Amino acid sequence: MSTLFQAPTYDPARERRRKRVAIIVVVAAVLAVMIFFRFRNWPYEHVVHNFFQALQQQDYEKAYGVWMHDPDWKQHPERYKNYSFGEFHVDWGPGGEWGLIKEHQIDGSVRPKNGSGVVVQVTVNHRADKARIWVEKKDKTLTFSPF
Repeated sequence: MSTLFQAPTYDPARERRRKRVAIIVVVAAVLAVMIFFRFRNWPYEHVVHNFFQALQQQDYEKAYGVWMHDPDWKQHPERYKNYSFGEFHVDWGPGGEWGLIKEHQIDGSVRPKNGSGVVVQVTVNHRADKARIWVEKKDKTLTFSPF
């Protein structure tokens, strides 16, 4: 058992190192949390970006594959009777609500409370009204946002 008279000598350099390490750990933890929250929806935003990229290239079949999260949708179109390629082309083709899509910008995304997906907001062709796309988290299918 050591007593006060047997305590190790005070080392100011060691104390400075301990404080530096503690500060670095706290700053790293705060940065990690900030980065996590900033990029937690990145996979869903990326899917929407790929969708609009295909629309910009006027590759509507590829865009439909992204929308349904099935690049081989042509092999089994009967699975998509609820929203066929024809309906999709009416909505997203040159005659659709957004017209011919020449450019887009992902503005951000939000996870609604108790929701099973993410709403991604997109500026299309510099329009004031925004496209809001729902990305289902479990399978990354797209649909029109209910919000």
